[in-house]
Amino acid sequence: MTPHAQPPQPAPEDTVLVDRIGPAGRLGRITLNRPRAINALDHPMVRRITAALAEWARDDSVAAVLITGAGERGLCAGGDIRAIRADALEGGHAAREFWRDEYLLNARIAAYPKPYVAIMDGVVMGGGVGVSAHGDVRIVTERSTVAMPETGIGFVPDVGGTYLLSRAPGELGTHLALTAGAIGAADTILCGLADHFVPSDRLPALLDALAAGDPTEAAARHAEPAPAGVLAERRAWIDACYAADTVEEILDRLLDSGEPAPKEAAELIAAKSPTALKVTLAALRRARRAGSLGAVLDQEYRVSCAAVSTPDLVEGVRAQVVDKDRRPRWSPATLAEVGAADVEAFFAPLGERELGLG
Repeated sequence: MTPHAQPPQPAPEDTVLVDRIGPAGRLGRITLNRPRAINALDHPMVRRITAALAEWARDDSVAAVLITGAGERGLCAGGDIRAIRADALEGGHAAREFWRDEYLLNARIAAYPKPYVAIMDGVVMGGGVGVSAHGDVRIVTERSTVAMPETGIGFVPDVGGTYLLSRAPGELGTHLALTAGAIGAADTILCGLADHFVPSDRLPALLDALAAGDPTEAAARHAEPAPAGVLAERRAWIDACYAADTVEEILDRLLDSGEPAPKEAAELIAAKSPTALKVTLAALRRARRAGSLGAVLDQEYRVSCAAVSTPDLVEGVRAQVVDKDRRPRWSPATLAEVGAADVEAFFAPLGERELGLG
């Protein structure tokens, strides 16, 4: 080795694995490959997935696409919020570019011309919902834990999450968005975020069937009824309480119900960012009236671009992920301090920076 030569450097981790399986490679497979981070998405991963989908859409030999997560912990824990926080402290430019490409990917998945299959095994949160729940065939298992947890970090559900949650039965989506609560297989199917329950020990056989034949038929053949969830029996109080027009009224109704479960929900909501709660409720109501996923993604992009400039996102990630003290100091600290104009500012048009899907 010469005096100035550098030792060989290890190759960077391939965070998205792309291959083709089955007869003649008929099934395109995308594997999110950051298992130590529960396959959290970063910008290069989004670009790699987008490139693979674009290539396979043009390739007649690819009949369907499958997305899975490496490791035993889950499909995807969401976006890389540590990186988003670090960028927010520097002005948020990279975060806005990441969200632009991520939301365009969500729209591409929803409109994909070939069957798009997602194995939603283990943890599936935030951005993980975005790369799975917009697909055609969505599989959950007994290990599935699905959530849109954004209000807990001072953010608002995105990746088309407000579109999906606004179309869940009754007010189930409002309940999940405001509490940031996680649900299992049966409740994920009830809310319209998944289609089939397949026990995890059957996933290898399912994979073989997906590679060999029609994905819809393969999934139905391996599916069985999911173990009972909890949301169906709670529909009455959820629908009654969350139909209110304001977060304050929702909390009053939950607390006045006199039952333990609504009170627990109120306590969960009260710990979240007041600004994020009010913007989330407004976003859900507007998403319910919107005519398309594209229009909702446009709205979510406006909201996200505004959120990256507010203190609560930085503070929420600090409290939950960086320092892990679980004691965020929200600003403003109370719902009463968040006015209608404050909420409306999150929905302001972006001019030439609009996402432009709607």
